[in-house]
Amino acid sequence: MATFRSASTLLSADGTRTPGTAALFSEPARKGGVPPWAGDFRPANGSGNGPKNAVGKTFTLELPDGSTGKVVVQSLKSGKGGVTLALMGEDAPPF
Repeated sequence: MATFRSASTLLSADGTRTPGTAALFSEPARKGGVPPWAGDFRPANGSGNGPKNAVGKTFTLELPDGSTGKVVVQSLKSGKGGVTLALMGEDAPPF
């Protein structure tokens, strides 16, 4: 299982960029398939609560090396540590 944790940017369809930290993981691929991947995204301090009405929408996750992956926001949790968006990856993992 591959893992990744680093500063990243969530890019919405309208071009809005939300900086933050992504913690991602991938599962082994089924025979001949693409490995499924998922994780969390925490918007950086000062970025507010992240994208508005994000649940169910598709975003592009941009990693520091410039690689990108499509993600769908599954849920949004608020707590003492701020906001966390649960992501489900589409296609091949970018890490």
